[in-house]
Amino acid sequence: MKIATPYYLIDEKKLLRNMEIIKEVRQLSGARSVLALKCFSTWCVFDLMKQYMDGTTSSSLFEARLGFEKFGGETHAYCVGYSPEDMEHVVRFADKIIFNSVSQLERYYDKVKTVKLGLRVNPGISYSHFDLADPARRYSRLGVTDKAVLRAQLSRLSGLMFHYNCENDDVDAFSAQLDVIGREYGDLLKHLQWVSLGGGLYFTKEGYPVKQFSQKLADFAERYDVQIYLEPGESAITGCAELVTSVVDLIHNERDIAIVDASVEPHMLDLLIYRLEAKMQTGGTGKHQYMIAGRSCLAGDVFGTFRLADKLEIGSEIRFADAAGYTMVKKNWFNGLQMPSIAVKRLNGSVELIRKFDYTDFLTSLS
Repeated sequence: MKIATPYYLIDEKKLLRNMEIIKEVRQLSGARSVLALKCFSTWCVFDLMKQYMDGTTSSSLFEARLGFEKFGGETHAYCVGYSPEDMEHVVRFADKIIFNSVSQLERYYDKVKTVKLGLRVNPGISYSHFDLADPARRYSRLGVTDKAVLRAQLSRLSGLMFHYNCENDDVDAFSAQLDVIGREYGDLLKHLQWVSLGGGLYFTKEGYPVKQFSQKLADFAERYDVQIYLEPGESAITGCAELVTSVVDLIHNERDIAIVDASVEPHMLDLLIYRLEAKMQTGGTGKHQYMIAGRSCLAGDVFGTFRLADKLEIGSEIRFADAAGYTMVKKNWFNGLQMPSIAVKRLNGSVELIRKFDYTDFLTSLS
């Protein structure tokens, strides 16, 4: 099938590889995995994912509802700050409601006490390459820091959530952190039913010691008699999608520059936020070097500089890798640029165009 660029292409075979690892971790450790919808919410592949995962976790009312309606399984509802209107709806379909603060727990307790409740804990430790994404950064608003305050709420709780990692691919660092959690909070966990260790654990990375990771989880669960939950986002979908674009212009300003029919800010926003270059599987050691840029008015709309095997021409196709996690959920209408379509390469090899966006979508998104 020939699809007009730009479009996001999700490859179910690559997605399946991640799902099989998640399944292996569950079998070896007993830990359940709930998909972090803040990272990936493209529900056209949920039928595959829900065969391997236990449900979803959210950061808002709309995400929680999407997980309940489109994924099924367990629906964990978390939000940094619930409104009264949120609570009216969330309590109807959430299996677990996790509060960010004791004040929110106390405010809504009478309305939600029939549901299993949890609190997010800020343990004061973290693993993150970026201060922007560090949940234990100074003045962090994410989670409860006072252990005495937590202890006072135990009778209302069935579990705790510790989300303190971002792209942690170091199993030894994870193990050392988990030991800290055990020492500092193990006495509380023994009174509870479950603990969520959050997301940001890159256990589907090529070469990651899955068995060592799983054994650490199993030992922790046994020691404190709790059900462990993991909240994989990027680990669930890493490497499974591309942003497919076409060259619309070639110019030269000290270097060769190719302009494509997509843009960093509306279509791969995390690259700008974290000042990263896009990934390209074929952008390595070729003899033709290009700076590849987007077509928005933003001066810094640049995907990166790459060495390509072939010389580019108008209409040449360029594919940017890892275009699923924290990418599709952040797409926007900046500059009114054409929103990439969404396509899926199914397990049988067929390509299905799921959604194409047009001017009406742009129009109705604004008023």
